[in-house]
Amino acid sequence: MATSPYNEKPDVLHEEVHHTAELGPSDVKDDAYQKGQLATGYETLTIPQTIRKFKWCFAICFMATFAGATDGYQIGINGNIIANPGFVKQFATTVDATGAPALSASVLSAIGTIQSVGQIIGMTSVPFLASRYGRKPAMFLLWAILAASVICESTAKKWQIWFLAKLFSGIGVGSLQFITPTYVSEVAPTRVRGFLLMMYNFWFSVGGFFAPVALQVMSTYAPDEFRIPIYTQWSQIGLMLIIYIFLPESPMWCASRGLEEKAKKNMRRIYKGVEGFDVDEQYQALALTIEHEKAVAAANGKEKWYAIFQGQNLKRTIASTWALSSQQVLGLTLFYTYASYFFKTAGIADPFAVTCITNGIQLAIILIVAASVDFFGRRNICCGGLTTMLVAVTLIGILGVVPSNNASNKLLVFFSCIYIVGLQCSGSTGWGFVGELSSQRLRAYTAGFAAAISCVGGVIMNVLVPYMLSTTAWNWGLKTAFFYTGLGAPFAIASWFIIPEPKGLTAAELDELFDAGVKPWRFHKTKTALQKQIEREQNSI
Repeated sequence: MATSPYNEKPDVLHEEVHHTAELGPSDVKDDAYQKGQLATGYETLTIPQTIRKFKWCFAICFMATFAGATDGYQIGINGNIIANPGFVKQFATTVDATGAPALSASVLSAIGTIQSVGQIIGMTSVPFLASRYGRKPAMFLLWAILAASVICESTAKKWQIWFLAKLFSGIGVGSLQFITPTYVSEVAPTRVRGFLLMMYNFWFSVGGFFAPVALQVMSTYAPDEFRIPIYTQWSQIGLMLIIYIFLPESPMWCASRGLEEKAKKNMRRIYKGVEGFDVDEQYQALALTIEHEKAVAAANGKEKWYAIFQGQNLKRTIASTWALSSQQVLGLTLFYTYASYFFKTAGIADPFAVTCITNGIQLAIILIVAASVDFFGRRNICCGGLTTMLVAVTLIGILGVVPSNNASNKLLVFFSCIYIVGLQCSGSTGWGFVGELSSQRLRAYTAGFAAAISCVGGVIMNVLVPYMLSTTAWNWGLKTAFFYTGLGAPFAIASWFIIPEPKGLTAAELDELFDAGVKPWRFHKTKTALQKQIEREQNSI
């Protein structure tokens, strides 16, 4: 591998991007090299060409995202099963005004909160394992924890055991939520990285869609048999294990640990059949990015994992978490985790059916987003989605202060559908940001803590929402939406000033833009050293 020149000139690493504008052809190439950027020969491929050339790599990343279906199904089951008659009978802790068995708001709050606490535990602990031992060991650990969760759910007879199951579920789901975007960001071809990252949210939504469907069927035909939908999780757990066994280790992680031969071995698997693929040359591109990041970290004294909270890395952590954290203060818990319960307290006759409708819309929107995100980028889709959520919760809140009738119920469903469009646009892109906005050296830590920060909001909301909705507590009903209007407005507005556009940028190019202090709203308008090199080479042909 060529010797890197930037150890001798660390100040070059922090030059403004536009300073390279007047450089000659050889100087442009050298400038890109000094910034950790090496042309691989595939930068000018179109999106269809990239998919065809890297079809095996594309398939591997697609399979990795499929695990998101287990994530969505678990969360969907956990949130919606609390409205199932059989579940309420089994775990009831009180009675309602009519004397029927009921779950107290405190128990609902505890069950909802512990899952978010578990997610935070998984997101802030497993990154250390993933960074030290690899992405695959982290995957096997989270699989074992999820399996333990389903065992507890399948056998629980007291709400305390269900509580323990939710803790395991949270840890497993939290680990899954950071490791999947991390893995895909490291393995996927740059030109189609956006689509593959969106697929994680698609499968998450598929799982979320079938959860209320399963519960709806059981509520109609066998309302007391609430465990049957729980047993169905075993099929997903089994398929997840098969996928994790098959997936190769991330070559980027191998390169970051100096495991050159292991990296090349996995690259041969991932990029099998790619015509003209030079594994030595492609490995050099990975190693160069990593060496560059280490040089910058050493020059700035930010080599430890907690550098994610320092300087430009802090900005990357904030940008990585902003979309998901904003969703929490714009009603995610209300409209996703407690969707059926919310519609039930609002007076909707068939809350499960409405939840199925909104989840069906999610699937349609995510496919549209996934198909367009590598053409149009992530930033506008995400920020526009957060703004849409803000408008929708405001309209729903207004319904809470007008007389309830058939017309208002139809409007509630319509406004909820608008909300789901915004939720899906911001959520699908938001999970992508978790994986792709960090530096490669700190990717596992940034992704884990960025996701965990958003879950802190989930903990708070899972405490508050049951009280807001419960008829034996605050009983706010639809007026709960006004709470999210006031809380979420600053976050939706600030997103336009915080979230950058990573479309088509490699890890090294993102390093350059962040190090140069380019404003988030100018990322897509600023040419990187590699882009200038490629343009210069094309113009010279």
